[in-house]
Amino acid sequence: MTANRFPPPVWVAGHEALVRLVNELARQPRIAVDTESNSLYAYREQVCLIQFSTPGTDYLVDPLALADLSLLGPIFSDPGIEKVFHAVEYDLICLQRDFGFSLSNLFDTMQAARILGRASVGLDSLLGENFGISLNKRWQRADWGRRPLPEEMRDYARLDTHYLLQLRDILAAELKKKERWELAQEDFALACRLPNGNGKSDCAAWERISGSQGFSPRELTILKELCEAREKIAERLDRPVFKVINDQILLQLAIGQPHSEMDLAAAGLTSKQVRFFGAEFLTAIRRGDESPLVKRTTAQRPSDAFLTRIDLLKTWRKSTAQRLGVESDVVLPKRFMHELAEKDPQDLRGIAEVMAGSPWRVETYGGQILKLLNGRS
Repeated sequence: MTANRFPPPVWVAGHEALVRLVNELARQPRIAVDTESNSLYAYREQVCLIQFSTPGTDYLVDPLALADLSLLGPIFSDPGIEKVFHAVEYDLICLQRDFGFSLSNLFDTMQAARILGRASVGLDSLLGENFGISLNKRWQRADWGRRPLPEEMRDYARLDTHYLLQLRDILAAELKKKERWELAQEDFALACRLPNGNGKSDCAAWERISGSQGFSPRELTILKELCEAREKIAERLDRPVFKVINDQILLQLAIGQPHSEMDLAAAGLTSKQVRFFGAEFLTAIRRGDESPLVKRTTAQRPSDAFLTRIDLLKTWRKSTAQRLGVESDVVLPKRFMHELAEKDPQDLRGIAEVMAGSPWRVETYGGQILKLLNGRS
């Protein structure tokens, strides 16, 4: 459905309009927020739209037209204003990366639904279940960097936040009824603290390509050069690397080591790809054939004791989650499980140190976890 039964969203693309928006948001006890980025259409993705909703108005902020969004920073960090997101992690990563925003006082409707054990926790499912709304999935993979932004895309974007405040109230009431409100509050606070780093593997790009496990050292060296060539082309063209050439063809080039444009075409490159950057890939193959051989990064194997503790914790949290009707990581998030297995705490104080930020889990499960780790389960 479209959102044409609502008043049009307020388009914020100038400094004065941004000031008015910030003043309005600062008066609200809670606001709904979402973002749209262009990850499928640019080499370096960026936030292209920020949606806000208050009980009376939907706003669409255009970061591409605004040189400075720092006025929004205090809104995101204000502990007196609850920010309602759906699946906040990616939005927060993008907001921190592009604008340096930090977040406090969060309500994440997806995590709330997961804690409640909802079978479907996607926004489309929750809006359909609670409001009879169906989002047009056509726009999920759209280019949000295009301007002017078509009216249909504006309507879609505003629906991502228009119902979030009402959905928040429905889920909050259920969390309190099921006595899971405290757990949800802890998880919301934990979600505001992104881990250090960008979340990407420390391995080089060529090591992250699935399907190269059986490659010879020479083939891996050629694959490395091909990956680096693809990266440079993608940056030059301002497009994602997968839109230059996909991983499977890159693997074929590393194996077949073509020597001509005809060979490139036989390996799966289109005539356009051969014409525009075939020569660069042929050069990369020759360079890889002559370069010193590369070696894979060797991951340190965990100890047998660690693996035993991980297995015990996985089995325990799975059975506990089944009794509660939730996913396993709602009971014990992966970050806690791995640290518990690594540090092997010997008392409840040690459990509490590992699970800092989640006293509900410590109180509810700490004794069970301690017995498990100490072999008294």
